[in-house]
Amino acid sequence: MQEKNAVPGAKQVPRVIKKYPNRRLYDTNTSTYITLAEVKQLVMASESIVVRDAKTGEDITRSILLQIILEEEAGGAPMFSEAVLANIIRFYGHAMQGFMGSYLEKNVQMFTDMQARLAEQSQGMTPEAWAKFMGAQSPMVQGLMGNYTEQSRTMFTQMQEQMQKQTEQMLGAFGLKR
Repeated sequence: MQEKNAVPGAKQVPRVIKKYPNRRLYDTNTSTYITLAEVKQLVMASESIVVRDAKTGEDITRSILLQIILEEEAGGAPMFSEAVLANIIRFYGHAMQGFMGSYLEKNVQMFTDMQARLAEQSQGMTPEAWAKFMGAQSPMVQGLMGNYTEQSRTMFTQMQEQMQKQTEQMLGAFGLKR
């Protein structure tokens, strides 16, 4: 959420949340203690946040976000299957770890962008029009999915090319050529 007087295109200053040793979270913006659920609400509202350890000042945002994901995965309907989680774990320490993180990040961003465009294009639709719009025959839906699929394929191809270049460089360092 942006303020009325915010300059368009200006980078949003992150909201600072401090985590104290007693595991409490303190929102410096509102000068109140907040819960992990409230941090999740800030994230859901696209609020830029940074979580700092109150004692050391260390940025612990990632661990708080992972904690929110863990709670979401443990309750209700998980987003990730056991197979997906196991495969993600297998990439840690692997030569492809950096590529995988970048690949996932770009794909999630593309999916988010596609979802926003879909929501924008479907505003004010009746339930009947929405059902037709979401039908497999809808050219608009096919176009959005085709664009997403093409971008994903392009990113995967780039990742393969980077991996090949790194392999060739490594083999060249050992005096081995293809």
